[in-house]
Amino acid sequence: MSKLKHLKLVLRRKPKGTATAATPIKTSSAFDATLKRYINGIDTPAPAISDSIKKRAVKSPKPISDITNATVSTSLLSTSLHLKSEDSASDFEDNDLLQGIVCILKEKDEALFISPKSQETSEDRSSQTSLDIPWYLNLSNHGISQRRKETSRVRKQKHVFKYTQVNRFQRLVSLCGQKLGSRAFIGVIAKLGRENGAKEYKAIIKLTMDEARASDDEDVILDKISTAMQYLKLMSDQGFQLDEKAYSPILMYLIDMSMAQEFNYICGEIKKCCSSIHAQLGYYEMLLYIGVDDEEKIQELCSYMSDNKMDETGISLQAGYYFLALCERDRQSELLQLSEVIDITQFSSFGHVITIFKSLGRLLLESLATKFLLALKAYDYESEDISALIFSYASSTQNLAVDDSILKFKNLHSVVDVAPSAESYEKLILYSCELLKVHAALGMVDEMCKEGLTLSVGTLNSILRASEESFDFNLVQRIYSLICHHKLKIDSETLRSMISLKVKMKDFAGAYDLLDEVKNLKFTPTPSMFNAIMAGYFREKNINGAITVLKKMALAGVKPDPQTYSLLIANCDNEDHIVKYYEELKSEGIPVTKHIFMACINAYANCGLFEKAKQVLLDEGIPIKILNELKSVLVSALASHGQTMDALDVYQEIKEAGGTVEPKAVVSLIDNLQPEGDPSRLVNLLEEIKDPDYWADACMRVISGCVRNKNLNVVLNLLKQFGDRFYNAELTMQAAFDEIFAHIADSDPTDLEIGLDLLQVMKDDLCVTPSRKSLDFLLSACAKTKDLDCSLFIWKEYEAAGYPYNAMNYLKMYQALLASGDQGSAKKLLVKIPKEDTHNRMIIKACQRTYMPTVAKGKKKQKKKKIVK
Repeated sequence: MSKLKHLKLVLRRKPKGTATAATPIKTSSAFDATLKRYINGIDTPAPAISDSIKKRAVKSPKPISDITNATVSTSLLSTSLHLKSEDSASDFEDNDLLQGIVCILKEKDEALFISPKSQETSEDRSSQTSLDIPWYLNLSNHGISQRRKETSRVRKQKHVFKYTQVNRFQRLVSLCGQKLGSRAFIGVIAKLGRENGAKEYKAIIKLTMDEARASDDEDVILDKISTAMQYLKLMSDQGFQLDEKAYSPILMYLIDMSMAQEFNYICGEIKKCCSSIHAQLGYYEMLLYIGVDDEEKIQELCSYMSDNKMDETGISLQAGYYFLALCERDRQSELLQLSEVIDITQFSSFGHVITIFKSLGRLLLESLATKFLLALKAYDYESEDISALIFSYASSTQNLAVDDSILKFKNLHSVVDVAPSAESYEKLILYSCELLKVHAALGMVDEMCKEGLTLSVGTLNSILRASEESFDFNLVQRIYSLICHHKLKIDSETLRSMISLKVKMKDFAGAYDLLDEVKNLKFTPTPSMFNAIMAGYFREKNINGAITVLKKMALAGVKPDPQTYSLLIANCDNEDHIVKYYEELKSEGIPVTKHIFMACINAYANCGLFEKAKQVLLDEGIPIKILNELKSVLVSALASHGQTMDALDVYQEIKEAGGTVEPKAVVSLIDNLQPEGDPSRLVNLLEEIKDPDYWADACMRVISGCVRNKNLNVVLNLLKQFGDRFYNAELTMQAAFDEIFAHIADSDPTDLEIGLDLLQVMKDDLCVTPSRKSLDFLLSACAKTKDLDCSLFIWKEYEAAGYPYNAMNYLKMYQALLASGDQGSAKKLLVKIPKEDTHNRMIIKACQRTYMPTVAKGKKKQKKKKIVK
C-alpha cells in the first residue's frame, strides 16, 4: 500500500485516544491539585497584594475531596479524544503516573511547580467585613506612598505575566512531551481540567510533528501526521480559526521530507477546513517545489502569475506568497519575474516584508529594493518602518564589508529621502559590534548624535563589550570623549566597562581617575568597579596593588561582594589566607556563591593542598544543583596540577552519578593525559564534549598527542570527524593541518616522516589541498632535518597545489638547500630573492653564517683588506 493511500485511510479514523464527550474524568491526589492549580493559573494571574493584607485574606485551602469530585466537561479529552482502550484510560487514573509527572517536571524546573498565590473567591470576599478594607482617609502620607508602590508592582506583574505565560506553557508542553509523549500529555491536560483553546491545539500539533521528525519508522510517521490532522480538524470543528501556527508544522515537515503526494492531499484537507487560507498555502506549495527541484512546476506557477497580471480576485495575493517563498530560498530569476506582478503594499505582515528585503540584500538587488521602498513610502508607510527595511537590506549584504554596508544604509536613505531612525542606527551599530568592527560603530554613534538622536545605554555598553572582545582596549578614550562631547547617558555598567578597559591597557592611574569621576557624575561606586581594578593587579601578580584596592573600597564606604572575595581567595598563596578571607566573608554576612567555592578549590590546589580542595565539596552549604559544576572544577584543578589519577576518579564519580562533566574540565584532562600506548581514553573523553568550540580545541590537542606518538589511524579518524562537524570542511581541515604541521616543525627532534605521511593522507584519503602555510611548515622541517630529497619534494607541492612561489618560499628553500649541503642549487635560487628588502638580506646573511661559516669569514677578511687599501 502506498504512503498516500495509507495516510488517507488513517486520516478517516479518529486519532488514538478519542472518546465521547460524556466521559467523566476523576482526579484523586494532592499531586493532581498541585498540577491543576498550576495549569489553571497560567491564564489567570494571581493579583499581588501587600504582606499586611495577605495575612487576613488567605483562607485555608479547600479539602482535596472537593477537587476529586470535580468533572471536566470542556477538556480536550472529553470533547474529542479517547484513550486507546479502557486499560489505557485507567492508566491516567493511576496515581503513579501523576507522581511521575510531578517528579519529571520538578527535575527540570522546580519553579514550574510553585503554585500561584491563592486567589480569593467571591464567597471569601463576601465573608470579609468592611473593617478589613483599608481606607485611604486613615492612611498617612507614608501609607499612600507604600500603596502606590504596591499598585505599581501589581501592574508590573500583570504586564510581565502577559508576555511570559506563553513561554511557561510551551515549556510545560515541551517537558511533558519529551518525557511522556503527545497522547499521554493530552490525557494529563484533560484530567487536570484545563480549558482547551487554540493555544493548546497548536501546542499539541507541533509536539506531534516533532515526534514524527524524531522517528525513522514510516508507519509511525504516517500515524503522527494523521493524528496532527485530526487535531487540526477538531480545532476547526470547535470554531477556532486555523492560522499559520496551526498548520505550518505539518506542511513544513512534508516539505522537509519531500513528501509531495502527501503534501497535496493534506493541503486539500486543510482547504476543506478553511477555504480562506487558499492564497497562504501558495507559500508552502512553492517551498515544496523548490525543495524537490521541480523546475517545470516552479516556472509554470510563475508564468501563470505573470500572465494574469494584477487580477483583483486573489491572483495578486497568491503571487505575493509565491514571491515570499522565492525570497526565502533566494531564487533570483523567478523572484525578478514575479516582482513585476506583486504589489509590495499588499503584505499585511511587516515580518514578511522584512524577509523580502533581507533576500534582496543577499542577492544585491538594490534597484528592486529601491523600487519597493518608494512604493511603500507612497503608500504612507511610517518613516521608522522604511528605515528598518533599509537596515534589513544593508545588513544582509553578506559579501560586503561593514563599511560598505553602512554606505548602502546611508545611500538608500538618501535615495528614498527618509531620515534614518534611532532604532535603525542602533541596529546598525550592534551589527557592527557583532562583527567586532568597533571603529565603524563609533563613527555611526558620532553621526547619530550629530543628527540629534539619542543613543541608548544598552547600545553604548555593547560597544564597550565589543572593544574588549576585539582587544581594542585603547578605544576607551575615544568612547569616553564621545560620552562627554554628546552628553550621552551612562550607567554603572558603562563605568565598570571603561575601568576594565583601562586596566587591560595596564593604565591603572587612568582607571582610578575614572573611579574618581563616578562622584562627579553623581553615581555611587559599586564593588564591581573596584573588582575590575583588583583583577588587573592580580593578573600582573601585583599583590600589594590588589590589597590597596581593598583599602580604597573601605575608604569609599563600598562593601566587598562575593566577586571581591572570590578574587582574594583564588589568589591566596597559603592556607591561612584562604581561611582568613573565607571566615571574613561569612562574618560580613556575604552569601557564599558557587564562585567562592570554585575559588577555594583552585586556591587549595594552587597551594598543593589537594585533600583540602576535595573537602570543599563536603560543605553543607553547597546547593545540590551546583555540586556537579564544582566537581568539574575540582577535576580541572587536579588535572592541571599533575594529579591526573585523582582527577579521573572524580570524573568517574560524576559519570556514575549520571552527571555531565563540564567541557573545560574534560579539555584539562585531555591536556594532561599522555596518549602513550592506547589513545582510546583520550578519544572517549573527546566524545563527552558537546560544545563545538571546546570540541574543536580538545580534538586538536588529542591529534597533537597522537602525532607525537605516531598513532596515524586515530589521527585520520579524528580529522574526518573534524571535517564532518563543521560547515566549511576544506577550510576547517586546512586550518587543522596548519596547526599539526606547525607542531611538527617546532618539535625537537623533528619527525619529518610522519609529516610527509600526513600530507599524503591529507591529499589521498581526505581529498584536501594543503594550504601554503602547511607547506611552509613542512619546508622548515626539511631545513631542520637537512633532508634534500624531502625539500625538493615539498618544493614541487607548491606548484601542484597551484601556489606561485613568493619571497618567503624562496628564503625557506634557500635555507633548506644550504642546510642539506647543496650550495650550487642555493646559489642559483639566491638570484630570485629580492635583495632590496632589509628583512630578506638579514635572513640570507643568517643562513650563510649558520650553514656556510667559512665562506662568511672569507667575505669579512676581503672586506677588511679593501678598507686598508
